[in-house]
This record gives sequence, structure tokens and C-alpha cells, in this order.
Amino acid sequence: MWQQIMRIRQRAIWSWEGFAHVARTEGSLMQWIVANLAFCILAFVLPLSGAERGFLLMGGIMVMAAECMNTAIERVVDDISTEHRPAAKQAKDAGSAAVAVTAIGVGVGWVCVLVGLVW
Repeated sequence: MWQQIMRIRQRAIWSWEGFAHVARTEGSLMQWIVANLAFCILAFVLPLSGAERGFLLMGGIMVMAAECMNTAIERVVDDISTEHRPAAKQAKDAGSAAVAVTAIGVGVGWVCVLVGLVW
């Protein structure tokens, strides 16, 4: 049991180190963190249901997770070779697209919730 607890602890440390690295090196993650803080405040100020609030906050966290995965793809591609290759560009563009599609999904969720409030 103690070994399991230590493994969980170590995984949490590695995860935090990864997140901190992306936050330090990728300005886009810091932008998402700031946006999520603003949207978090908005989610708690607006008269939303718990489900709506949870959905919107979860979406913002998913965008940050996609940004971390995109950074991981970029690091691996650059580690293999810094030479310009079509497959490397496609991999990086696909990672970027994942962030964009996730963000669009969250944006659609916000629009739906806000329209529901006004309607």
C-alpha cells in the first residue's frame, strides 16, 4: 500500500513538473490560464446551474490539457530533428488544431449557456 501511495505521489510530482514547464515555456498556456481565471469568475457570477458551471469550467481545463499535449508533440518532433520535414509540420499543425478545436468547443458551450440565460 505504501508503494502505491508513493507512486501516486511521484506521478503527481511529474505531472506538476510538466505543467509548470509548459507554463514557463509556452506563452499560449499562460494566456489560457488567464482566460480560464476570467471565465471562472464569470461562471460563478452568472446565475448558472451546477451542471452548466461544471461543464464550462471542465471545458477550460480541457483546453489547457490540449495545450500541454500540443507542447509535448512539438518537443518530441523538435527532439527528433530540427530539420524541416512535411510530416513534422503536419504533426505540429495537428497538435495546434487540437487546441483550436477544443477551444471552439468550449466557446460553443459558452454561447449556448449565455443564449439560454438571455432567452
